[in-house]
Amino acid sequence: MGSQAKLVVESPFSIVSTLDSRLKLSHRSSLRFHRLTSTRRRLSLSAATTPPAPPPIQDEQRKPPDLQTFTRRFWKVAAPYWSSDDKVQDRLQLAAVFALTLGTTGISVGFSFLGRDFYNALANKDQEQFTKQLLYYLAGFAGGIPFFVLRDYAKEMLSLRWRSWMTSYYMERYLKNKTFYKLQSQSTIDNPDQRIVDDLSSFTGTTLSFALTFFNAAIDLISFSNILYGIYPPLFVVLLAYSLGGTAISVFLGRGLVSLNFLQEKKKADFRYGLVRVRENAESIAFYGGEENEMQLLLNRFRSAFENLNQLLISSRNLEFFTNGYRYLIQIVPAAVVAPMYFSGKIEFGVINQSASAFNHILGDFSLVVYSFQALSAFSAVIDRLGEFDDVLDSSNEKGHQDSKEEIQLSFCLINSSNGLHSDGSLPLSKRVKLLLVEHLTIQTPSEATLIKDLSFEIFEKDHLLVTGPSGSGKTSLLRAVAGLWSFGDGAITVYVRPRGDLDTPHSPDVVSPEVTSTNETIGDSTGRRNSEGVIFLPQKPYMVLGTLQQQLLYPTWTEDPDNLSDDAKQSDSLPFLMRARDARCVNEKPKKPTSDDLIQVLNDVSLGHLLSRFDGLDSTHEWSSVLSLGEQQRLAFGRLLLSKPTLALLDESTSALDEANEARLYQLIKAAGITYISIGHRRTLYKYHKKILHVSTADTMSTQRNWSFKNVEEDPIYDFSKQQPICK
Repeated sequence: MGSQAKLVVESPFSIVSTLDSRLKLSHRSSLRFHRLTSTRRRLSLSAATTPPAPPPIQDEQRKPPDLQTFTRRFWKVAAPYWSSDDKVQDRLQLAAVFALTLGTTGISVGFSFLGRDFYNALANKDQEQFTKQLLYYLAGFAGGIPFFVLRDYAKEMLSLRWRSWMTSYYMERYLKNKTFYKLQSQSTIDNPDQRIVDDLSSFTGTTLSFALTFFNAAIDLISFSNILYGIYPPLFVVLLAYSLGGTAISVFLGRGLVSLNFLQEKKKADFRYGLVRVRENAESIAFYGGEENEMQLLLNRFRSAFENLNQLLISSRNLEFFTNGYRYLIQIVPAAVVAPMYFSGKIEFGVINQSASAFNHILGDFSLVVYSFQALSAFSAVIDRLGEFDDVLDSSNEKGHQDSKEEIQLSFCLINSSNGLHSDGSLPLSKRVKLLLVEHLTIQTPSEATLIKDLSFEIFEKDHLLVTGPSGSGKTSLLRAVAGLWSFGDGAITVYVRPRGDLDTPHSPDVVSPEVTSTNETIGDSTGRRNSEGVIFLPQKPYMVLGTLQQQLLYPTWTEDPDNLSDDAKQSDSLPFLMRARDARCVNEKPKKPTSDDLIQVLNDVSLGHLLSRFDGLDSTHEWSSVLSLGEQQRLAFGRLLLSKPTLALLDESTSALDEANEARLYQLIKAAGITYISIGHRRTLYKYHKKILHVSTADTMSTQRNWSFKNVEEDPIYDFSKQQPICK
């Protein structure tokens, strides 16, 4: 609407005027369009060991943060980029954008004077002067329009670069120290994927737009205030009163938009999350015949989003009644104030046009809140969501580094098997390599209900352990604690692992007691060491990555090698922060990457050789969690295990979907590979593949007695029975 007003008053240079007005008046419409019509894809990251909990729908109105909190969150989100390793180029680009913005303001001032002379020639019927001014206009268009186009291009490129850096920055913090797992399992915050994908995009683009708008407004005020005040001082006073009054009324009418915008983004994300859940669990829902239930749940979420959007539209409508009238009225205010001076012959006709131009520029500067209130309210919601997300990430990472005595302490220690050898290099037969030490471990739920009491045991190399017990007794929680995913309770767990270079060499079951040459690491720091030093967890339902069949087998030991990226991605002008550097320590310790022949051999070993012909080779890409049965997925997970050759494998009912023949084959394969494993299972046939058994019973809250027993498999009464009846239905 504002640009249309300029078309009426300033038609000879409406192109430049319209280009300039886009920076000031397009924020609201562009942001609303982006939020109401853009299609989004959910980036889902789910922990394989814990089913994701859907975010709750909250119907209460969220209170907007106070000014101090809002300012702190804005600065906390915006500041890191401008002090990053990429800061030199970023600041140069920002300076270029501001320089181009300054240039466009100068062009607008020049066209203000061109317009005055143009209309004077037209009013005086001076054809020669009119033709001369028209040629000036054409030259001005040719020289001025590129400044406006380049300004917008430079701004969008800087916004894209900023967004790319922030996406990398937030994803790194989100995945660090298992933060993604904690947020999901504890329902700490809703829809983190939306905050990374959508809110970061809105934040960077809108921040730059508003920064340039306020900068342009400041320059406009300096440039055009002198012009307007020099023409007629009372007109400047009218402008101040008009703009201040309009701003106050806009704030009053739109005071609820911030909360409504925040809730709208959350409710839309909740609805989209429900649709994603239907897609991820399509087979289970179809087996249950739960279409009607899902439809009702989705309609409830959509209805909640619809009702909030309806309130948002009503508030926007009330604000539009005022803002549209505010914009239309400014078309006649300057002429009405200055017209008496023209009629009395004190000013020329072109001065009316110049005063209208200066009035519109300054009024636009003073009326930023009026013109962009809806965009500002939506932007406030974005800052609130990102600031909240940032605070949660910081809190989670700080908590991960705390050495609290109230949590389970997990340590990784390095085995140095070169000590204690005989002079001839042989190994003594009296001692064995210890792989796991559990000391006085008590495992609790987040609500502090005890699962396992005062558990202590140790596992040596090839002391394969079977963990049994009723459902809910804490068996999986024990494996999670060993893997560093569960910290509720107290006690200590020490995992002893060999350097990667030692994993490929065979070891006797009777070897030297290792010398520990590593310092303790807390749970928050254990992810990289657990993956790089040979402890792998196999859940009942394996995680299938998005990629090729080859990538399924190489996960998680080997990742995409940056050296294999395309030449375009390696060009010097590519974004360096999107090229993730490899950890030198992990690279040195990782075993040699398997060849295609190795992968094919492993597929045949786990009875999955038919997948090569079924899916056209190792490089085929599919939605593997959908096209492979659960049994095939479990066999594929064992293929990963055979390729990575960890020191210790944690198996949580990892053969539950397999027949006994395949189960026996897989256990024989990993046993022959020298992998020590701890299994959770209920089948009696599993006894024959293990040497130790840990039986956990349901904890009695009224008793102080331990609820577990640890013994050799041969000492368990079920062992002899299993020999007679190996199949348990």
